[in-house]
Amino acid sequence: MTDYAMLLKSSGLKATFQRMNILEKIEAYGHISIDTIYAEVIKTHPSLSLATVYKNIILMVEKGVLVEVPITGKKSKYELLKEDHIHLVCTECGEVEDKPQHTVADELFTSITKQENFTISKQQINLYGVCSHCREAVA
Repeated sequence: MTDYAMLLKSSGLKATFQRMNILEKIEAYGHISIDTIYAEVIKTHPSLSLATVYKNIILMVEKGVLVEVPITGKKSKYELLKEDHIHLVCTECGEVEDKPQHTVADELFTSITKQENFTISKQQINLYGVCSHCREAVA
């Protein structure tokens, strides 16, 4: 289990109960939308507003605690910052699956960035398509 207080403090943020609860829900789900985060946190903190959840999510993304995973035609999902990996994003159901980043991809990025004299500060690889569950549902 992640030490949320330490994670927040190392990013220059106070460890408020709102942030701690939001991070707990995100870690439990893996990838989660703000609407679902809000629905979960108000179960234990009913006075918490949707605006507070939005404000804290945006701040934690800016500070590098969270990563936003955009989903075409749907609301973004959020996850805790992790080692570099690839997201398989289903454009039908919106599910997001993490896959390890392959050495071939790393070699490609290194080659491109070296050739272009470009320094990567952050990367996020999202592959969009239809998951096997959605494809089977159609068949």
